[in-house]
Amino acid sequence: MPFHLVTIRQLPDALINQIAAGEVIERPASVVKELVENAIDAGAQRIDIDLEDGGVRLIRVRDDGGGIAPEELLLAVQRHATSKIASLDDLEAVATLGFRGEALPSIASVSRFNIASRRGEDGHGSALPVEGGRVGDLAPKQQAAGTTVEVRDLFFNVPARRKFLRAERTELGHIEEWLRQLALARPDVELRISHNGKPLRRYKGDSGVLFSGERLAETLGAEFLANALQIDYAAPLSTDSGSTMRLYGWIARPTYSRASADQQYLYVNGRAVRDRSVAHAVKQAYADVLFHGRQPAYVLFLEVDPRRVDVNVHPAKHEVRFRDARPIHDFVYRTLHAALAETRAGIAAGVVDGTSALQSPDSQSHSVNGVAQNGGMPQWNRPMPQTGLGLRVDETRAAYTALYAPSSSPQPAMRPLPEVGEGDVPPLGYAIAQLHGIYVLSETADGLIVVDMHAAHERIGYEKLKSAHDSVGLRMQPLLVPQTIAVSALEADTAERESETLAALGFEITRSGPQSLTLRGVPGLRVSEVDGRRRAFVPVHGELLVERLAEPALLGADDDEQVALALQRE
Repeated sequence: MPFHLVTIRQLPDALINQIAAGEVIERPASVVKELVENAIDAGAQRIDIDLEDGGVRLIRVRDDGGGIAPEELLLAVQRHATSKIASLDDLEAVATLGFRGEALPSIASVSRFNIASRRGEDGHGSALPVEGGRVGDLAPKQQAAGTTVEVRDLFFNVPARRKFLRAERTELGHIEEWLRQLALARPDVELRISHNGKPLRRYKGDSGVLFSGERLAETLGAEFLANALQIDYAAPLSTDSGSTMRLYGWIARPTYSRASADQQYLYVNGRAVRDRSVAHAVKQAYADVLFHGRQPAYVLFLEVDPRRVDVNVHPAKHEVRFRDARPIHDFVYRTLHAALAETRAGIAAGVVDGTSALQSPDSQSHSVNGVAQNGGMPQWNRPMPQTGLGLRVDETRAAYTALYAPSSSPQPAMRPLPEVGEGDVPPLGYAIAQLHGIYVLSETADGLIVVDMHAAHERIGYEKLKSAHDSVGLRMQPLLVPQTIAVSALEADTAERESETLAALGFEITRSGPQSLTLRGVPGLRVSEVDGRRRAFVPVHGELLVERLAEPALLGADDDEQVALALQRE
């Protein structure tokens, strides 16, 4: 093939900005992230976010921050113009959310962009339009103190990028998820979100006290709050560094595990990040107390010396690199492992050595090795007592033997278990004892196994429901008394969106509030009457993840007693 001489040339600024936008601006959620982070860096205490068509048609962010001087508005839309850093030393110790000076010009190059701002001491504000990277004329404008940024028709001049955007609901979901991350980290900032002219979400700004729990309930729901353990621990980073590291926040009890990693939030110096090393440390800490395949839930804040963290790793600043990765990993593991040691299975939560650990409301919290203990926690953070499931194992070995005896033969008081080959032993063996009212000790051909009765119960019911669904179908059994379920806003949105799917599976669920659902009917297969009370076993379905559908108050002893017997058959 003939060789063609290629000339090296400087790319035009508009193309440079669009290339940068491809790295920084992935979707409307990226635009919201950059604009809101700028507002927080400017000292805003209230931020209004208006969206249309999932942010594709319009993103408007208004804040009450410090504002921008008129003569600096032109600089604000130029590449690598920023007020956050001025030298390499500043970059190595950056403490603000934004610092590169790439976001605004990148956004302006792929949208119809307008920025208006006024400082508190100025008589009027100024506005600057930018369309597709072409900067317009600066003009005076009436503007409240603070800054307003409008982004219209995102990717209007990059049709290939616009084609890859998802449905309106999907893009809106990404925006909501990021705002949820921000709301957890900044409880002092009020966030108001509207979509297509209708109020969508509001996070009320409070005193900024992280451990108040109010913002936690707003974002993740009351159930996470009720099952959360508060931790706060500090330790030296290394013997020679002279700096310290601090880990604080909330971790969920193992009983509040999730089917997916949808409630895992990590912040490094206030910035939401994803870090494999810290995630591995958390997973290790939960390894001995979490059922296989389940995911822990947590909101953790890690504070280290900014000079020992590199935040300039990922274009969207999602990742960081630690200079002391191993000490931080071990620190996170030890801290969480010590906190989870208080949640051992079989010990009633809040009860130590037979005495209640739930103190009076005015009792003070205390710590052991820096880990906050349960005794002095606020009421919202006190652990929930764990009770047995009511399964009676008084049948013991003789009763299980009776299951295999011929119906016409007399039943001896004691008879050994039937002699069967190794291949004939049920997968979970033969139940021989109960442990702490929670587990069943079962004998198999290879030894002993421990079975979580609640998990076995759920699995048995789930398999029966699947079989019924695939064969005769599921019928809905109305509940005599509808049950109100407290969920997060995301779960409520999902239940409302998937109402037809849930109805096909036998559930009648209606939304009764921003963070509540009303359960009116369940699959009729597992409905029974015990002691004049109606009870139902309800498995978890798909993305809904409303695990409180299986309330203890809805479970009957007759259902639970079937678990041990079903171990022989399932």
